Amino acid sequence: MERLILSIKESYNELINKVTWPTWGNLQQSTILVLVASLIFALLVFLIDSVSRQVVNFFYGI
Repeated sequence: MERLILSIKESYNELINKVTWPTWGNLQQSTILVLVASLIFALLVFLIDSVSRQVVNFFYGI
C-alpha cells in the first residue's frame, strides 16, 4: 500500500512541478489545427468513397 501512495504522490508532484502546460493561445491553435485536419481528412475519405462507388457502378451497371 505504501508503494501505491508513494506512486500517487510522485505523479502529483510531477504534474504540478515538472509538466509544461500549453498556454491558452497554443491550445486554441492546436484545436483549430486538429479540426481543420479532421475536416480535410473527412472530405478526402468522402471523395475516395464517391469515386470508388462510381467506378463500381460503372463496371456492374447498377
